Amino acid sequence: MQEDLLAYVPTPEALQGRVILVTGAAAGLGKAIAKACAQYGATVVMLDKEMRRTEGTYDEIVNAGYPEPAIYPLDMQGATAKDYDDLANNIREQLGRLDGVMLNAAWLASFTPIKYYDTEIWAKMIMVNLQANFLLTKACLPLLEEAADPSIVFASHNSTKAFYGAFGVAKAGMEAFCTILSQEYDEAQNFMRVNTVDTGAVRTSLRVLNFPGETPYSIARPEAVVGPYLYFLGADAGKRTGEHLKFPDQPADARWAGEAAEA
Repeated sequence: MQEDLLAYVPTPEALQGRVILVTGAAAGLGKAIAKACAQYGATVVMLDKEMRRTEGTYDEIVNAGYPEPAIYPLDMQGATAKDYDDLANNIREQLGRLDGVMLNAAWLASFTPIKYYDTEIWAKMIMVNLQANFLLTKACLPLLEEAADPSIVFASHNSTKAFYGAFGVAKAGMEAFCTILSQEYDEAQNFMRVNTVDTGAVRTSLRVLNFPGETPYSIARPEAVVGPYLYFLGADAGKRTGEHLKFPDQPADARWAGEAAEA
């Protein structure tokens, strides 16, 4: 069953030797996924614009005895196609491979009716949440094509709702983008897993900022929902591709089974 993936725990070395790029890795869901990937043997490339918090995540991974991650500072709002090409070239030169991309970074400026939407904010939202993901993915495809078991996972969110504006449009666009990409790479000689996962509301700074009336401790921690992302980033997912998994919101006290192994 789909819900079983929330309890999915990889074998201890399931991601051993793999290089996985995680966007928005400084905090929230990105940090939780980055740490979990490292816990199971991956070398994580942590992409984020917030260096202080990214360095904190780096320290936590190293202090836990996991493979040393790499930090790549980049602001996805202003990065150009060349910046993403440089990223891919640096990964090739420094690490020699790329096995997975976890597209997690997101930005929601405000809830605004379309009638009153600021056009500059609209453009920035589309850039961060859609265009930047396209540019990064396109730059990384040649490296991923060389991997034995490549995977792209997108952290989705049901946002086709009133007042979500550009964020909702971008998220819907990314769902379509991933569907198209999964079909283009769904062949025996050139296979690549491409899936989207929506694990419901989680306790992140973005959530707190945009839902000030919600008690943060009433929703699940990011660490509680990493199972499905790890599943699709590893070989256990096999040829499952083109899927858009959506899970119900988890309780505030939810705990991922793999957290016990980390303790």
